[in-house]
Amino acid sequence: MSESSPELVRVSLGSAIVLGLTDGFINAKPTTVYLLTYNPEKCSANCAFCPQASRSSGRADMLSRVIWPTFRTLKVTERIESAYRRGDIRRVCIQALNYRGVFGDVSSLVRGIKSRINIPISISCQPLRKEEMEILAELGVERVSIALDACTEYLFRRFKGEMNDGPYVWESHIKALMDAVEVFGRGNVTTHLIIGLGESEEEAVKIIQWCVDKGIYPSLFAFTPIKGTLLGDRRRPSIESYRRIQIAHYLITHSISNHKRMRFDSGVLIDFGVERDELIRIIETGEPFRTTGCPGCNRPYYNEEPRGPLYNYPMKPGRVDIEEIKRQIRI
Repeated sequence: MSESSPELVRVSLGSAIVLGLTDGFINAKPTTVYLLTYNPEKCSANCAFCPQASRSSGRADMLSRVIWPTFRTLKVTERIESAYRRGDIRRVCIQALNYRGVFGDVSSLVRGIKSRINIPISISCQPLRKEEMEILAELGVERVSIALDACTEYLFRRFKGEMNDGPYVWESHIKALMDAVEVFGRGNVTTHLIIGLGESEEEAVKIIQWCVDKGIYPSLFAFTPIKGTLLGDRRRPSIESYRRIQIAHYLITHSISNHKRMRFDSGVLIDFGVERDELIRIIETGEPFRTTGCPGCNRPYYNEEPRGPLYNYPMKPGRVDIEEIKRQIRI
């Protein structure tokens, strides 16, 4: 394992602007700095929705719809220190491709950042061994995210696993998540769920409930078709369906309702298990529709273009936004 940080690291374009590494205008600044491990080749995994997949012909500098330019690691860590001291950022999220030596790169990046500033750090990565997670915890990593992405085992196998010539196994991801809870504690482990891969709303709500019951925070993403990926021609989820799942997510993660109290008709969510007045009050706060993830994560325009429609709001929705949301879910 390398004791020095890798020479290069990718930085999301929004983060690079906030850090002053490049010029540009953004109307919603990221409150987390998003880094991506640099590898001259693509990821060894083959997730059907990802431009970094081994068989994707998508751009090598993209993840979801975000561009990730490359910078010298030392310069990036210097700018992170300055931005955190100014109060411009709240956290660093290191996202890891899957390749030989990636754990050494991740742990070295953590050391490099922590040697300058004690900022909260999250790691978003492939399943790690429990001993590796323990090393990250000792280095000061606060949270780990291991992405299921798919809401069901079948969809996981189809788009991340053996049905798509991918290396990942559902059971191994589940075990790694449970190991992570043991190492980092309940509430300090995250997974990603991509809505729009073919799951029903009921299946999405079931896995959200399972995650919460196990002490794992499920972060919602809307499927985004990216040119060059195997799913580049697939349609995005309907905004109406996504909004219902967002509301269910909020109710479950805030212990207001649960899957057993909700009702479904042919897989479609028709009753949230709360009184209508309470439901409307919660909707009008706008909170269920904000980006979900680690504390301080707002992930601006990761799933959508600024002109909309916004699946995940990077800031508190305004009154006009709330009225549009209410029209979308017909309330």
